[in-house]
Amino acid sequence: MKRLGNGIMSKAADMAKVSAKGGFHLLWGLIASTVISSVGTIFIARLLGSDLYGLYTVVLTVPALISTFRDWGVNSAMIRFGAQYRAEGRSEEIRSLFVTGIIFEIILGLVLSAIGFGLSGFLATMWNRPTIAPLIQIASFSILAGGLVNAATAAFTGLERMELNSVMLICQSIIKTLTVIGLVVLGLGTLGATVGYTVGYLVAGTIGIALVGYVYRSLPKPYTSKLEVKAYMSSMLQYGIPISIATIIGGFQTQFYAFLLPIYYSTDNILIGNYSVAVSFSVLISFFATPITTMLFPAFSKLDSKKDRETLKSVFQFSIKYASLLVVPVAAIIICLSEPAVSTLFGNTYASAPLFLALLSITYMYTAFGSLSSGNLIIGQGYTKVNLYLTILTAAVGFPMGYVLIMNFGVIGLIATTLMVGLPSIFGALIFANRRFGVSVDWISTARILLSSAVTAALTYLIIAQMTFSSPIRLVIGVVVFLLILVPTVIVTRTLTRADIGNIRGMVSALGPVGVVVNAFLRLIERIMTVLRV
Repeated sequence: MKRLGNGIMSKAADMAKVSAKGGFHLLWGLIASTVISSVGTIFIARLLGSDLYGLYTVVLTVPALISTFRDWGVNSAMIRFGAQYRAEGRSEEIRSLFVTGIIFEIILGLVLSAIGFGLSGFLATMWNRPTIAPLIQIASFSILAGGLVNAATAAFTGLERMELNSVMLICQSIIKTLTVIGLVVLGLGTLGATVGYTVGYLVAGTIGIALVGYVYRSLPKPYTSKLEVKAYMSSMLQYGIPISIATIIGGFQTQFYAFLLPIYYSTDNILIGNYSVAVSFSVLISFFATPITTMLFPAFSKLDSKKDRETLKSVFQFSIKYASLLVVPVAAIIICLSEPAVSTLFGNTYASAPLFLALLSITYMYTAFGSLSSGNLIIGQGYTKVNLYLTILTAAVGFPMGYVLIMNFGVIGLIATTLMVGLPSIFGALIFANRRFGVSVDWISTARILLSSAVTAALTYLIIAQMTFSSPIRLVIGVVVFLLILVPTVIVTRTLTRADIGNIRGMVSALGPVGVVVNAFLRLIERIMTVLRV
């Protein structure tokens, strides 16, 4: 891949630097907040046990299901138009954009919270768990709170102020974790966990809106004193409704699967608890996937596919390759070390969780096929209807497949559906992107990344499987072994080249002390390349 920059950096390199900076600010917030939340999750899982933890998971299914109807594409419109207006020098319009989005989220959040509250008894009875109705009522308030959090995140993303988003996430995690641990220790069980979850979201939403207000005051004032809420709402919904329908279908599909599990396991919460632990643990991979996905949307929104065609091609290929270099090895290490990892953090109660975790992690391998990039490119360029068609394709395959597999095989059927259902839309998006924008995946690079990660994971697993140490020791040794094998493997297979090192060095140059650390690691890799004569 061609190295960027000599003297004045190209537009693609500048965009990569901005995205890397925003992604880093989001990354440290995700890491800090998730570590804090994980402490709470581990405490809950250990104190409640797999049965009650599974029941807690069932309770949260209701607000998660109803929340799929909360965002009518308004948040996506806030990100897209916020980035576009800044790139076009129309920053004075962002005030109306933000106010419109927040008003919409508050009104719809209140309505949907009331619906969740009202349906609590019916759903609890249908699942043969009538005692959880009050818990569902409490959790319903998280629907409104989640809307506020998402609106604030959209505002921060559109302005590329991800450090504020990180502050919000960390505050949420601290409040939720402290509340959950305190209430569960006091003996409130699933009630304490549910209250802690809801309170954490409410506090985070309040802080997020307060931070948006802080940013709002620094924005240029519009030419008129009147905020054009009605006009902007029309534009935002026109852009966002296809995204909204796609989001609702996709979100409802995911929750439909979760909805079926309590029916299949009508009197058993244990495997549901194991699955929930596996999902919670897989969030480690999202440390790297989420910042990439979040920052690619505004990055693609800034580009004109006709005027910036070559830049678009470069940014697209860079996004896939460098996202894969981060995400795929992380997924691989979690797959090969799932057993000692789950045992170390959650104990031996969750015997099925390692298998579930290993299988769930496979979906992150699709990053090498452009799963994080192609969708952001399509909606970033305004082709929201295409995104909707791809979602309908996924749903057409997913609903019948999910019903058949889950009702016959339970959690394994759910995971199998998750692994297969998204593939048609991933490749459909790549075909559209190639025909419309002339962009494509660097398949040779993709093959090398997958090969390097697979070889490293296989060797690590074989080595760790021979050890009889305790789970924590095997986990630490496994991480060290994985890294020691991975670095020379990516060099020998030319997965990482000197040109890539130059590009990465340019992207991290805006990260301050972190950039210094990354540069030191890159210099080490360059020395190894010299020794290996690569």
